[in-house]
Amino acid sequence: MTTRPLTTIGFDADDTLWQNEQYYRLTEAHFTGLLADFAEGPKISERLLEAEKRNLRHYGFGIKGFTLSMVETAIEITEGKVPASVIAKILDTGRDLLNHPVETMPHVRDTLEALAGKYLLVMITKGDLFDQERKLAQSGLGDFFDAVEIVSDKTAVTYRRIFAKVGDGPERAMMVGNSLKSDIVPAIAAGSYGVFVPHELTWVLEHVDEPKEAPRFRKIGHLGELRDLIDRLG
Repeated sequence: MTTRPLTTIGFDADDTLWQNEQYYRLTEAHFTGLLADFAEGPKISERLLEAEKRNLRHYGFGIKGFTLSMVETAIEITEGKVPASVIAKILDTGRDLLNHPVETMPHVRDTLEALAGKYLLVMITKGDLFDQERKLAQSGLGDFFDAVEIVSDKTAVTYRRIFAKVGDGPERAMMVGNSLKSDIVPAIAAGSYGVFVPHELTWVLEHVDEPKEAPRFRKIGHLGELRDLIDRLG
């Protein structure tokens, strides 16, 4: 593949620009506590993950689907005997998750400030529309982006479409994120650079092997290293 000048940089949002998975983990811990009289915590978590897998094609990614999966799991674990009061607490827990504070990741603001104006910046994220819009507004990062794309899923087709619309095509674009499955592998398949920024709490359903043999795969320890990486790419 011919190397061409980089003009466009896409950024994942959850656990790349701001913390996200830690709030899901806390919510799951609270959820397993609510069902402690019916099953052990690891068993509840296992059943919840199974429900999330089943429901992705129905509800998509995000808090609403997660909340519905918790309700479904509670019904299954208790064989339909879950008290209405517990269902109410699960729904309250889901609403609390929609209101968690926005904590930006280290080096985010400095990196975006340095890149804005030099490159077209686009935020590309999955999840609930209202929730992602809320987090972007509260983060104070919105002005750095030339475009914001909230999508139902991230595939090579997604990246080709977005980078053709926002920039000069995928070959002149880079995607930066913490999910190998959603941010890196499909972006590379589309012809872009994929820059992996690991996060210790990445959701298990986003785990795949690193595409180490791919010419456009890169890995950095944190976003503060992104500018040097871009400079090295020339």
